[in-house]
Amino acid sequence: MTSQNLSAIGKAAEGFVTGVGYSAEIATPENKKFVDAFRAAYRADPDLYGADSYGLIYAYKAAVEKAKSTDTDKVIAAMAGQTFPAPGGFISTMDAKNHHLHKPVFIGEVKADGQFNVVWKTPAPIKAKPWSPYIEGKDKKKDEPEKK
Repeated sequence: MTSQNLSAIGKAAEGFVTGVGYSAEIATPENKKFVDAFRAAYRADPDLYGADSYGLIYAYKAAVEKAKSTDTDKVIAAMAGQTFPAPGGFISTMDAKNHHLHKPVFIGEVKADGQFNVVWKTPAPIKAKPWSPYIEGKDKKKDEPEKK
C-alpha cells in the first residue's frame, strides 16, 4: 500500500503496519538527497508520484545504452542482471532470468500524515519471487519466461 492510498484513507490509517518497497521516509543520505531533489523539481511527494518508477526508468535507460538500440528484444536481453542505485540508497538488481527486481523490503507503521515510520527492513535486497507459492497453481509456474 502506498502513502497515496493511506493519505486517502486519512487518520483511520494511523498505526496500520504494512510492507513497502520504497518510502520517502527511508533514512539514508541517498534517499534524503533524492527526496529533496524530487520535491524541488516537481513540488510533489515522491511516494505519490512513483519513486519506484524512477529506478525502472533508470534501468531502461541503462539497458538501451548497453544494447545500443531501442529494439525491444535487445533491450530485454540487456536488462538481465543489471544493477543500479535505487532512490532509497541501496543497489537494486534485475534478475537475470525473470527480470523481477531484487530489493529490500521495508515494514512501516503509518503516521497520522500518511507517511511511514520504518520499523524494520531486510538487511539486504532479497530475490523476488515472480509467482506466489500461496496461490494454487502459481507454485508450478516457471521463474523465467518461455523462450520465443
